[in-house]
Amino acid sequence: MKKMTIKSWAIDDRPREKLIAKGARSLSTAELIAILISSGNKQESAVDLSKRVLLSANNNIHELAKFSLQKLTSFRGIGPAKAISIITALELGNRRQLENFTATPKITGSKDVYNTMQPLLGSLPHEEFWVLYLNNANKVLSKDQLSKGGITATLVDVRLLFKKAIEISAVAIIICHNHPSGKTEPSSQDKVLTKKIKEAGVSLDIKLLDHLIITEKSYFSFADNGKI
Repeated sequence: MKKMTIKSWAIDDRPREKLIAKGARSLSTAELIAILISSGNKQESAVDLSKRVLLSANNNIHELAKFSLQKLTSFRGIGPAKAISIITALELGNRRQLENFTATPKITGSKDVYNTMQPLLGSLPHEEFWVLYLNNANKVLSKDQLSKGGITATLVDVRLLFKKAIEISAVAIIICHNHPSGKTEPSSQDKVLTKKIKEAGVSLDIKLLDHLIITEKSYFSFADNGKI
């Protein structure tokens, strides 16, 4: 049986034409991915292949963003070039969400920090440690990755943390890292590090406002829980 190609579909059902006529928001996620990969395989159209890829990610874009190049290319019809297109598009989406942070002029609580950093850290398979540097109005002067580690830990150079704070005249900092395990409970190492950074900031008159442990769906705030 001959496969029905996208070109044989009604105009309104073709992803590219549908986008032109009705806008990107009228397309399903599978149709958007189909535009990225352009073609399917001998048995599937680009849309059908995209639906199968999405199904393997439980129809969840956040899950799909975790797929490696190797995982994506395991699907028949998706080679390295198509896989790279998907990874690139999802990363651009993450960065767009991060840039929405500019709409928040200052940090007013732990939720602001979580909303800012979750798109960056929430779905990572390894730990990363980041610092938000603030001025005296709690506006973010800079957000920087201080270290990148393994599945269960990352090393932090406290000297580098405060070197940057002094360089940009920050008066306060908020530190955060992710737990790939999905557990928000701080480890003993997390508690020791928090205390170390807080005490180091005292002599420099740079206040540690909070330490967030971030997962894909939730977070733990040291400040909210009275541990700062």
